[in-house]
Amino acid sequence: MSASDSMETNILKLIFQNVDFANIGDATGLRGASTPGSLYVSLHTSDPGESGSQASNETAYTSYARVAVARSAAAWDVTGAVASNIAAVSFPTCTGGTATVTHVGIGTSSSGAGVLLFSAALAASLAVSNTVQPEFAAGQLTVTAS
Repeated sequence: MSASDSMETNILKLIFQNVDFANIGDATGLRGASTPGSLYVSLHTSDPGESGSQASNETAYTSYARVAVARSAAAWDVTGAVASNIAAVSFPTCTGGTATVTHVGIGTSSSGAGVLLFSAALAASLAVSNTVQPEFAAGQLTVTAS
């Protein structure tokens, strides 16, 4: 059995925009958080895997940090079964060390293990070295529910 289009859209809106998912469970449905917080985008040097955490194979170039993106309709667009970033997601500029980034993740924590919600391979690996600033342009990070 597959998820309906409505299910896919509503679950993405709940996760990315903190929008209530009506008519699931009781009359109030699945409720968004009273304080929506952020999702955190991470960079990885190999596949963190489906059982991995945000820290699995996470890059460690000097000055690297995960990037917070608010769980809101101002930060994430959800159209049909696809969620995408509305603004650019810019990581800190590398100030030392090197890394080859091959994967991106979206999770729940600003640091540490954290729950990895989604991950994917980059279309092309990114060589990070001094003065390089990894960035995803608006609309470049997409999550498809299916």
